Amino acid sequence: MSRPEHQAPPELFYNESEARKYSENTRMVEIQLQMSERALELLALPPGPCLVLDLGCGSGLSGHVLEEAGHLWVGVDIAPAMLGVAVERGAEGDLLLGDLGHGVPFRAGAFDAALSVSALQWLCNADRKSHNPVKRLYKFFSTLYASLSRTARAVFQFYPENNEQVELITAQAMRAGFFGGVVVDFPNSTKAKKFFLVLMTGESASALPSGLGEAEQQAGRHQVQFARKAGGRGDPLRGTRGRLAKKSKAWIRQKKQRWARQGKETRPDSKYTGRHRSGRF
Repeated sequence: MSRPEHQAPPELFYNESEARKYSENTRMVEIQLQMSERALELLALPPGPCLVLDLGCGSGLSGHVLEEAGHLWVGVDIAPAMLGVAVERGAEGDLLLGDLGHGVPFRAGAFDAALSVSALQWLCNADRKSHNPVKRLYKFFSTLYASLSRTARAVFQFYPENNEQVELITAQAMRAGFFGGVVVDFPNSTKAKKFFLVLMTGESASALPSGLGEAEQQAGRHQVQFARKAGGRGDPLRGTRGRLAKKSKAWIRQKKQRWARQGKETRPDSKYTGRHRSGRF
């Protein structure tokens, strides 16, 4: 069966019939709720109500999980039919019709966190002649970065088509200012395997959680971690299949952390760490 994003643009694919099918199919609902609960777990929100942005909120299933956890939420989706189902279901969040590729239209620092389930991969497609996936992803991530507080996380459950798509997404997130990486749950299972992009607005919180279904000593093999792009030197993930590019800022910091764990003398980080010095070879 072909991927939904290859069949039609999301606002057309999720018509009245498909929207109701998605929201009434017991199996689909169960999977959606499970992934939403896992995304909420990865957000690691503090106690008390937080304001969360649900990106590609659909019929409000993720919002229901947020409500059950005591949080407030605002949902954005491009499909009117899906938002119509959310209204019928009595979703408590505020709903907005919008294309994520145009960016998120909220004031700076408005949200404590953001989550998304099964939506991010749609931005990798060019559904119109005017669509450029690189530009649309950057517009989305840069406006999302601005709308989050400086201690916020954003978690995206998504279905990448290939490694190149993962690199495309992470490169634009990094370019927009995020830190973080990809966490893979149950990496050895064909059906249960799930990808979560965990983004953070502060470098001090850059430690990624472990994926489910792996022994602790092997968990690190199923994470792809990245840091902010440094001084126009290019994407540390470019052509590396998830490995940090040698002598990139992220690579240097990772090496220094390894030295510190080994008890070796290591200079503290500064604004010059990893900076390219013109004329030096």
